[in-house]
Amino acid sequence: MAGLASSIYNALFRRNTVMLGTVFASAFAMQLGFDTGSEKIWNSINQGRQWKDIKHKFMEQAEDDEE
Repeated sequence: MAGLASSIYNALFRRNTVMLGTVFASAFAMQLGFDTGSEKIWNSINQGRQWKDIKHKFMEQAEDDEE
């Protein structure tokens, strides 16, 4: 376990610039994963009630009204 921690420290946290890059890259990846996951959950809960799901009904109705 100490060998693993030592190798992680030497690879990612020993130099300040590398640590800063690791922190920023990790934060970006976590934000991207969280946003993607929460959007998928939101879309599954609200399926059929969003504009992208019902737009075709209103577009057909508007075309029928024009004729």
